[in-house]
Amino acid sequence: MQDELYDKLILLFVFDKMEIPITEKTLLDLCCADNNWLNYMVCKQILPQLIEAGFVFVANSVQGQLLNITNDGRECLNHFFTRLPSTLREEIFTYIKANRIAYRRKQEYFSDYYKNPDGSYTVYLKILSPTQPIMELKLVVPDRTKAKWIYKNWEENASNVYGLLYTNLVESL
Repeated sequence: MQDELYDKLILLFVFDKMEIPITEKTLLDLCCADNNWLNYMVCKQILPQLIEAGFVFVANSVQGQLLNITNDGRECLNHFFTRLPSTLREEIFTYIKANRIAYRRKQEYFSDYYKNPDGSYTVYLKILSPTQPIMELKLVVPDRTKAKWIYKNWEENASNVYGLLYTNLVESL
């Protein structure tokens, strides 16, 4: 069984390599669901301990609470990171480097859809920054198939849609 320090170092290492504030959901997906670096319950148990110790800070944003490593957390990690096997450190580093943007998109791009009384569907799309929504858009589409397609493809297309709207509406003044 892994010791508690080992598990805490994994979390600190993940925060350090992400280089951006993340939500608890993103952290849990990253460490527990998408990878097997930590057990879900262990992660849920040690995160508040890291916050209480001042190694991780919490900031409120429109995305919910965002978590990030503090300077004290980095200092602690610098002293003890060698307790993590180099193979694990390399695995975490490589995975995060390859997937950081995808996790960021999951946090910043929101989509949902619902059925209207007339049988059409409204698709609700948002781009969030830590301090405020950057863009909110509602589209009414004729059927669930189109609504579902927009919902599923929003993450990939959000920046292009925003860029197009910004260019045509703001920069054209």
